[in-house]
Amino acid sequence: MFCIPIFLKVGAKLVKISQILLANSNILCTFAPHLTIYNQILFSIMYLDAAKKKEIFEKYGKSNTDTGSPEAQIALFSYRISHLTEHLKVNKKDYTTERSLTMLVGKRRRLLQYLQDRDINRYRAIVKALGLRK
Repeated sequence: MFCIPIFLKVGAKLVKISQILLANSNILCTFAPHLTIYNQILFSIMYLDAAKKKEIFEKYGKSNTDTGSPEAQIALFSYRISHLTEHLKVNKKDYTTERSLTMLVGKRRRLLQYLQDRDINRYRAIVKALGLRK
């Protein structure tokens, strides 16, 4: 068991949230009573765990252990892209995350191009399933 001190910028000052205790994948939280954004903090700590990855791979890949197919990779990248986009809406000056997002979009674009060149039907199916094109 270990403790992670977390600070939030509220206005012009930093406010320390008491602490988050992590033990055996159970998250116990004690927060300052006036803060109501603890759900966002918990979500950002572990937004993509092994169970979520298996769910994505099972839905878009051939099986839940199929981690290498282009469809599974594109679906995983899309999930990560949507998470980073939401993060950047709140943290506009987080340029490191912005660069990571740009690189991730490029990876997904290259995989989509590869899939389009190899098998147009699989490409159309994954684009439709993820809602990537209008």
